[in-house]
Amino acid sequence: MPKLIIQIPCFNEEKSLPVTLKDLPRKLPGLDKIEWLIIDDGSTDRTVEVARSLGVDHVVRLIRHQGLAKGFMAGIRACVEYGADIIVNTDADNQYYAGDIIKLVQPILDGKAEIVIGERPITEIKHFSPLKKLFQRWGSWMVRKVSQTDIPDAPSGFRAISREAAMRMHVFSEYTYTIETIIQAGQHGMAIMSVPIRTNDFLRKSRLIHSIPAYLARSFNTILRIFMTYKPLSFFMIPGSVSFLIGTVLGLRFLYFYLVTGTSSGHMQSLILVAVLLILGVFLVIVGLIADLISVNRKLLENVDYRLQRLDEKVEKLRKE
Repeated sequence: MPKLIIQIPCFNEEKSLPVTLKDLPRKLPGLDKIEWLIIDDGSTDRTVEVARSLGVDHVVRLIRHQGLAKGFMAGIRACVEYGADIIVNTDADNQYYAGDIIKLVQPILDGKAEIVIGERPITEIKHFSPLKKLFQRWGSWMVRKVSQTDIPDAPSGFRAISREAAMRMHVFSEYTYTIETIIQAGQHGMAIMSVPIRTNDFLRKSRLIHSIPAYLARSFNTILRIFMTYKPLSFFMIPGSVSFLIGTVLGLRFLYFYLVTGTSSGHMQSLILVAVLLILGVFLVIVGLIADLISVNRKLLENVDYRLQRLDEKVEKLRKE
């Protein structure tokens, strides 16, 4: 039967961690074993001591504070090494209702999904301002368009991941993993779905969202960067084609006036602009082609990394036998 590891990224969580751990399950239908793991992201308080005293099975320690995305990936790699068949990620602020972990895990156990995202009742969360609720919906809509998935709550950190999906994850962002992993799943054709989950009462302020404008700017930058990484040809080809088209139209306009009037007087600025737009268009298309080749190479390297992980698994099994 499968083994589940519940991971919790932590940064100075000695006060909130006991509340979060209190409700985590140790047994669930369809699972042989459940273990807990925390990622200590350079905490300066007693997070690790508190975690161990409360029965946490594994502690991954980062020497310095590296942010949520780095902590998440460090936990994912550790969970794979510890033999997890399914990984559930939750937050240390007790935002998510632990009783709904089975809702996240069940679609993976049933073979219906590789990644399951918990959909919070955003409109019912009292400590979310109307502006934050609006931006959550808008941001999730953007992620759906870029990733070609149907996930209504993209920023949700409450999610279950199969072992296979975990081994294929590569997060580049240093800010957050939530958006990037969904876009990656969509681009890689993984089976990803969403299930409604409940949330707990407000415990503490978010350490990720210091202000809505900053969060929006970072989220938009993340989406843009991932789209450029996974769809570079489209990313550069569209503005390149637009630039070349506008340059061509202005060039034809210049030729029209030149042929009709027999002089280019008064239109030299247009000619300069035409040259700039045409050169820019060609340049962007060439950059897009080069970036597309780099993207193909990156995908090959990701496949190599996945195969190496599988090979390590086989070697470890043979060693144990």
